[in-house]
Amino acid sequence: MQVSGFLKLSAAVAVATIVLKTAAWYFTGSVGLLSDALESFVNLAAAVFALWIVSIAHAPPDAEHPFGHSKAEYFSAGFEGFLILGAAVGIGWAAVDRFLHPQALASLGWGLALSVVSSAMNGLLAWRMLSASRAHRSIVLEADARHLFTDVWTSAGVVAGLMLVSVTGWLWLDPLLAIGVALNITREGASLVRRSVDGLMDRALPLDEQTRVRQIVAQTLAEHHDEAAVVTLRTRIAGSRRHAELRCDVPPHWTVLRAAQLRTDLLKALHAAFEDMDVLVDIHPLPAVTAGGELA
Repeated sequence: MQVSGFLKLSAAVAVATIVLKTAAWYFTGSVGLLSDALESFVNLAAAVFALWIVSIAHAPPDAEHPFGHSKAEYFSAGFEGFLILGAAVGIGWAAVDRFLHPQALASLGWGLALSVVSSAMNGLLAWRMLSASRAHRSIVLEADARHLFTDVWTSAGVVAGLMLVSVTGWLWLDPLLAIGVALNITREGASLVRRSVDGLMDRALPLDEQTRVRQIVAQTLAEHHDEAAVVTLRTRIAGSRRHAELRCDVPPHWTVLRAAQLRTDLLKALHAAFEDMDVLVDIHPLPAVTAGGELA
């Protein structure tokens, strides 16, 4: 399944969980379950926005965006992070009000059952999306999956807490759980915003991938072009795309044809290892030196 297919499925599941969790809140009157339902609205808004962003990110390069649009994915992750933070504020506000005005809970059995069903749906979808995010190298899918996992753990905490309320009769546990939910999703929202900003700042490839690029380049030079040397290597990530820029110094006696062959060999080797990598190889001839040690 493609990225857009997972996001459409995420939107559909969000609608289903909104119905289930809203019904759970209606039956019980629990502010903890209300906070859980509000987070599902965030899931829906995030999935719809992500669908729009993915359509932009996968658009081909044009005159105004010659390097493509893949960085648009980071806007989706940042938007989802801010939505999560907004939900946390709303949940916290409702929890404080419930502390000040305690309310007895009713029909906990139905409410808890509906919450468990919706959590199971979110958990299964999050697991599939997280696996797909690694395969597609999509921060959009990863952000949505991690948000859904947060929702699952949140729901588990709310359900466990409400069971304690039913046993102990301590009504203050309900708003306390809601505050715990707010703090938990605040952490997740802040993490998504930070990663979004980090991506827009042209972060380098992970260290293991940088090492692999250097090994491929070194092996290619050793096998075919031992007189050449890589002076600089820069890498960056833009959404699901990788980019690498190399500057190679070659002896002054090399012909243009030999320099072109070096560039071709490096491109083939790197594209064989990283199919989605955009590679730029810049060839610089070293200045010739005369017999007296002066530059020609």
